[in-house]
Amino acid sequence: MRFRPCIDIHNGKVKQIVGGSLSDRENFAVDNFVSEYDGEYYGKLYKAFDLVGGHIILLNPAGSEFYEQDLFQAYKALSAFEGGLQIGGGINDQNAPEFLNRGAEKVIVTSFVFKNGDVNFDNLKRLVKAIGKDRLTIDLSCRRKNGKYYVVTDRWQKFTDIEVDEKCFELFSDYCSEFLIHAVDAEGKSHGIEEKLAAFMGDFCDIPSTYAGGISSFDDLEMLSKLGKNKIDFTIGSALDIFGGNISFVEAAAFCRQA
Repeated sequence: MRFRPCIDIHNGKVKQIVGGSLSDRENFAVDNFVSEYDGEYYGKLYKAFDLVGGHIILLNPAGSEFYEQDLFQAYKALSAFEGGLQIGGGINDQNAPEFLNRGAEKVIVTSFVFKNGDVNFDNLKRLVKAIGKDRLTIDLSCRRKNGKYYVVTDRWQKFTDIEVDEKCFELFSDYCSEFLIHAVDAEGKSHGIEEKLAAFMGDFCDIPSTYAGGISSFDDLEMLSKLGKNKIDFTIGSALDIFGGNISFVEAAAFCRQA
């Protein structure tokens, strides 16, 4: 169980948002926290604590007036912690090699693979061919619908028909080396984890996998450790003191070593 810190970038700023509020219209999101520090600051901080495998997420789409500012912050973070951070948000087979050349450990993909409610295996295979499965993390971030979890894409706005279950994990593990799964309905709310999803991950994820969403206390981390069988990594966003929350970043970094 490892702590995978995050650098979420929206409108050119490192921030924490309420996940379900993100919209392409007018680059809108409900902000929980907007940092006074840049991507370089957080890259250096995570490097100092040897927290390898954290995630940079570009929240504005390519073509947005803020996208180049997002990239600027991301590149500063990658330079500060070369080989230590993954990056996601608009990843495809054309830009993935550039992010790796800029120092990303891996790239994280969602929308390029999940198209029109289904899996675009041609795109997935092109991406694997371009960079190799060992440099690829597939984002299976999901929301609840009719009591089940379904992958959501396009900055978590669109449901796909892909149910997050044992078959899903088995299928996509052939194409990547990691999973990243945001429990979108819990993201940014600090109201506790999605226990059912965490248990799914503990039971069925056979490759390194990271859970994100709702962690608000060390009790939540203890529960995630139990349900995830101490093999599921975690991300904490809004609840961390470095993002205006109450959980000590230093203690969170120490928790996984104790676990």
